[in-house]
Amino acid sequence: MKRIHTSILRRAAAGILLSAATFSVGWAQESPKEEDFYKILKVSAPEGTLLEVGGLTVLPNGDLGVATRRGDIFIVENPTSRRPFFRKFASGLHEVLGLAYKDGALYCAQRGELTKLVDSNKDGKADIIETVTNIPVSGHYHEYTFGPKIAPDGSYFISGNVAFGDEKWWAGESRVPWRGWIMHITKDGQIEPWATGVRSPAGLGMINGELFYADNQGDWIGSGGVWHVKKGAFMGHPAGLRWSADPKSPVKLTQEQLYAKINPRDNRDERGRAIKPENVIDEKYYTLFEMKKDFPEIQLPVVWLPHGIQGISNSEIVQIPEGSFGPFSGQLLVGDQGQSKITRVFMEKVKGEYQGASIDFRSGFRSGVLRMAWAKDGSLFVGETNRGWGSAGDADEGLQRLTWNNQMPFEMRAVRAMPDGFEVEFTTPVDRKSAEDLASYSVESFIYKYHPVYGSPTVNKETCSVKGVKVSADGLKARVIVDNLRQYYIHNLTLEGVRAAQGSYSLVHPTAYYTLNNLPEGQKLAMNEVSTFNSSASKTAPAGKKGVPAKPGVKTGTKTAATGTKTGALIAKAPTFEEVKPLLNRHTCTACHNAEKRQVGPAFVDVAKKGYSNEKILELIYNPKPQNWPDYSTEMPPMPQVPKADAMKIAAWINSLAGGNGGTAKNADQP
Repeated sequence: MKRIHTSILRRAAAGILLSAATFSVGWAQESPKEEDFYKILKVSAPEGTLLEVGGLTVLPNGDLGVATRRGDIFIVENPTSRRPFFRKFASGLHEVLGLAYKDGALYCAQRGELTKLVDSNKDGKADIIETVTNIPVSGHYHEYTFGPKIAPDGSYFISGNVAFGDEKWWAGESRVPWRGWIMHITKDGQIEPWATGVRSPAGLGMINGELFYADNQGDWIGSGGVWHVKKGAFMGHPAGLRWSADPKSPVKLTQEQLYAKINPRDNRDERGRAIKPENVIDEKYYTLFEMKKDFPEIQLPVVWLPHGIQGISNSEIVQIPEGSFGPFSGQLLVGDQGQSKITRVFMEKVKGEYQGASIDFRSGFRSGVLRMAWAKDGSLFVGETNRGWGSAGDADEGLQRLTWNNQMPFEMRAVRAMPDGFEVEFTTPVDRKSAEDLASYSVESFIYKYHPVYGSPTVNKETCSVKGVKVSADGLKARVIVDNLRQYYIHNLTLEGVRAAQGSYSLVHPTAYYTLNNLPEGQKLAMNEVSTFNSSASKTAPAGKKGVPAKPGVKTGTKTAATGTKTGALIAKAPTFEEVKPLLNRHTCTACHNAEKRQVGPAFVDVAKKGYSNEKILELIYNPKPQNWPDYSTEMPPMPQVPKADAMKIAAWINSLAGGNGGTAKNADQP
């Protein structure tokens, strides 16, 4: 089986080489990809230097400050050259996870304090190390401190991770004041609690003088996202509410009030041991926006970043400066540690609140993307680490640089909400025929549960019909009329059929996720001014009509494993990798899993070695058991949205990696 899979990988590599060759001959046959516009370069560090990057900042002279999780701070001279020079500025610090520059000094967040470092004698090393303020810690390993970010008035913002329970290892706890909070630190070192409800707030960003942060999926946090941080806001995780009665707390909501509305599921078995909450498929659930009706201090995400698609551990937020990275100035880039990638976010303000669209930007970094900083030449430094957290990039650490080749990619530059749908702005003109065809567009909406379970499946998914489209005279905008818009929902816009006017290329990234917190007011389009042509209308037949074939591998009318019936008949033969690959990508399996090597989650071949039956794998897709994989720090979320037929194909393929035992493997429950 190793030989068979290796041959698959070789064929895939050959395809990549062929694609590169096609691209080099004028993009004649294949649309260019993200790597054709944005190149990843390595910043060479001295041999033996381990750059588990926790903080990055660019100094006024263009030098780069690099903080590591191992407690070192380097100043990198000529950082964009082929031979950058690394000078150790300080060492012996504790888990530095942020770095900033102000008025001739560096500031870093250690686990238990905000620290100022100064080179007073100008010998290139810090000789003054001062505590700006002490940050409460209990000593738990997960009490990371992130930041600082410098506010317009010169004060600081930092964020504090929650700890996790001893018995309830899955539940975030605030054991000491202001853990699970975002804290404002005055210039004289006073801590002012600012907002709470954060779980693992690894990404802070000061955008046009306003504070934003990115959080990670986990208990109470259905998926990652970007939040606008207002004083007194509650973002959703209840641990920090333990301190809301403190006179300094700007948040007055209590845990008791929240739990009176939603069950924290603090259940115990007959021996008195805590029971880990699991996703319940057929249950009455609340969403975060429904909770906001009772608790107005809840701050909804500006954008949700769908888990497994646009990240699993969202991190640094930076704003694209004018002149950098083409047509996207002013927009945000959000790193992701788990998927080793960067997502682009377009924001707009509707009825006083930020909302917007998230679009993939660049993947393929060597380790988990934790920190970003802009170089003087407009390129982007990317600091990386994966120790203890796991990442798609298989290196343990990294410092890389992302550059733009000054060529214009065909992309969705922006997606804006309209009273009757969305306006998509493109970076280059579209081919009018493809853009006026309704078959080029598809839209669906979904949301996440608000519950104490680790993460959430996508729920309440509905299709939104595309009714019409109007393309602007210059071909740079398409106004799309969409039925069934739902406030607070994530709307997945896919423009697979839209092509560029020049070259007929497809979009580099044809999918956007718009978080619709508010529907704007304004004029709706009249149907007599839009195109309603749909090239696929005559090619599809209603589901269930005579002559429509059943889905491959599924017998019409046959029940599936989740209903308790046998499923061996569903998969007569294990699918090949090429057959199952679209399913793995569609359902985001490849975001965390690789066929043969450990990634964020275990390799598929290692899952096959467990000896699970196909039915058991299907069950574990819907309700994962992280205790089966104690060496992995990132839990798999429940995935009940995966159709059973697809899940069974995936299960059959996984089991084929162990020698083709497929649906006959034992129904194992052991780790």
